[in-house]
Amino acid sequence: MLIITAGVGENKNIIKAAQLFEKKHSDVKINLINSEEEFLDNYLKHSSDAYIRGSLNASQIMKHLREYNTIYRISLIEINNHKFLLAPVGIDEGESIFEKVKLIEHASNFLKKINKEPKIAVLSGGRKQDKGRSPQIDKSIDEAEKLVSIIKDKYLIKHYYILIENAIKDKYNLILAPDGIAGNLIFRTLILVGSGKSYGAITLGINQTFIDTSRAQSINGYLRAFKFAYYLSKK
Repeated sequence: MLIITAGVGENKNIIKAAQLFEKKHSDVKINLINSEEEFLDNYLKHSSDAYIRGSLNASQIMKHLREYNTIYRISLIEINNHKFLLAPVGIDEGESIFEKVKLIEHASNFLKKINKEPKIAVLSGGRKQDKGRSPQIDKSIDEAEKLVSIIKDKYLIKHYYILIENAIKDKYNLILAPDGIAGNLIFRTLILVGSGKSYGAITLGINQTFIDTSRAQSINGYLRAFKFAYYLSKK
């Protein structure tokens, strides 16, 4: 029996999602937990095969995970039947080129483990011809170009500048935002406003399967997170 532990905070959609998922999968038991302390205790005891934060408060849980590991959260998103990873998505993540290189390395290794060849799209704050319009735009474009130069001999990587729509149309499977704030805004726009589907964010850099989810997620969104955790645990 596969055990998934999921957090229940203010958003009770995860309870309904858990009931629906268990009904479809007789080999799964979902352990619903109502507090951050109990969730972390379960995690530290390795009591489950996978963990989903659900709508528990992120700050306490992520702070604890970061005490022992350098972690990287990477969202799995689906648009028009195309699945891709988006990073960084934490507002305090991806603030340096070094962090972005690490994100790419962890995400690429993850893609290879699920039998996908990494195709990396790097975003920046403007089109190529926008250089010179402001120091902030110039810095964003320059950092993206430097990042591509570091990675290009190892992976298929392309600088798409600000044109995220082209990166998705070209079926790239790892999209790197300019920073965590931009990544979080892209995620919210695609998932909570637009028609994109979220499967949660896989947390890399730790040994256990941990899926981070938005506290504002729908029942179907939490169902996809359970599906993602189930797939990874089986694989």
